[in-house]
Amino acid sequence: MTAHQSAAASKAGPLSFPVFRALWIATIVSNIGTWMHDVGAGWLMTSLSPSPLLVALVQAATTLPMFLLALPAGALADTVDRRRMLLASQTLGLVAAAVLAGLTWQDLTTPYVLLAATLVLGISAALTAPVFQAIVPELVDQPTLPDAVALNSLGINIARAIGPALGGVIVAVAGTAAVFALNALSVIAVLVVLVRWKRPADSRSLPPEHFVGALKAGYRYARHAPALRLVLVRAVGFFVFSSALWAMLPLVARRGLGLDAAGYGALLGCMGAGAVVGALLLKKLRRHVPANTLSIGATLLFALATLLLAITSNAWAAGAVMAIAGLAWIAMLTSLNVAAQMASPGWVKARALAVYLLVFQGAMTGGSVLWGSVAARTDVTTALTIAAIGQAAALVLAAIWRLPRDAGADLAPSHHWAEPVVSVQPAGDRGPVLVEIEYRIAPDRTAEFVAALRRFRSVRQRDGAIRWDVWEDVAEPGRVVESFVVESWLEHQRQHARVTHADQIDQQTLNAFHIGDHPPIVRHLLRPL
Repeated sequence: MTAHQSAAASKAGPLSFPVFRALWIATIVSNIGTWMHDVGAGWLMTSLSPSPLLVALVQAATTLPMFLLALPAGALADTVDRRRMLLASQTLGLVAAAVLAGLTWQDLTTPYVLLAATLVLGISAALTAPVFQAIVPELVDQPTLPDAVALNSLGINIARAIGPALGGVIVAVAGTAAVFALNALSVIAVLVVLVRWKRPADSRSLPPEHFVGALKAGYRYARHAPALRLVLVRAVGFFVFSSALWAMLPLVARRGLGLDAAGYGALLGCMGAGAVVGALLLKKLRRHVPANTLSIGATLLFALATLLLAITSNAWAAGAVMAIAGLAWIAMLTSLNVAAQMASPGWVKARALAVYLLVFQGAMTGGSVLWGSVAARTDVTTALTIAAIGQAAALVLAAIWRLPRDAGADLAPSHHWAEPVVSVQPAGDRGPVLVEIEYRIAPDRTAEFVAALRRFRSVRQRDGAIRWDVWEDVAEPGRVVESFVVESWLEHQRQHARVTHADQIDQQTLNAFHIGDHPPIVRHLLRPL
């Protein structure tokens, strides 16, 4: 695509980018199949076992693999070919859905077989999700990215509006085996697009990271990047309590409202319809309402929907409540997804988003087990009521950890660090590397400079430093030395490639303190062989 075509596509929106459009449509088809499976699995479990805990474990089996595998999947996605990884993970999902369909057709599915098959499908989703999120910036340009993220959420909720209702009808007419078989067929749409996608080869000047090193780098980034930590805290505060509605809905539909499978699917369809309406409104709302304010409204609305679902006994009223819940869900989910995308640069995109998904699904998994246990000891109404109250109380997090507006810092590589001066190029595995930066500061401004430098510590650690210190010369006032240690020479070269335009602005602020005719002196020291 030429620069002129890219600019025109950006103005027209994400669907003007051909590969994004094809993949978006294919994932809607696949997600319809997934939601049909969820309806069939949840409904089948209520027939196989009366235990609220086993019913809730269907949701847990869906989300647990994301909790366990999201970060490893993200590390793989940042080190291997993302297209091939997607092909492998989608094929796994197709096989698992087909096997479950065959077993159910032969009446061989037990509660534990159903949980095992759902777990494998969850593994496929866990291997897929970080890669799908990470490739979005490859398919559209930067100005279009927030709309592309919102459009992906819209696609999921179009599927949610269609899939559950369709799944419920198919379960009622043809049985759960048919739903599982259609889920397997729906994966083919994504596989076709992936096979035809001619993804450009990765252009790397440095060797790819090893898997273990990539895992450590992803964890380190999440630990030391304040913008991403903020998103993770807010995600826990929301999803632990919102999981109650998802986990208890099959029991509310069957026991509280007396609905059949089609009615249960219709309830989920109402939620999907509400989410579609919310997604269509979001683009205008984001222009006028700050992301944090939007998240507060969405949380309160979802808490209200959870409370109303606990006390309603009318199916039509429950449908209206689910539509409200869908609107609130899409608003909160999009706000968090956009914030997570904007908080992660390209080199660690899949891992950062994997950590977000890990927290998301971990909170959903833990919450599902928690509320299933509460319902088993009390009742479904009590569990939903407690969850609604907890959701509202968790809004205190929004006052401390405020979501930024969509336009975040520029995290594109700046390449503004000068290449190290060396007499002989060290081997990549030499290390550790001690980097010292010597500043000359006016003595009366030393305290102010050190305070600013300490705020820059997270940047060094986020990009690879395993230790950071600052030193002041007692014999020469105003001579301040910053030092940090990196594991190897190759890792320090990667550190050079990871600094961003936002870091460059911060570093210019630090360098403004420096006095003298020459820039700060940088030294690189290696441990002797």
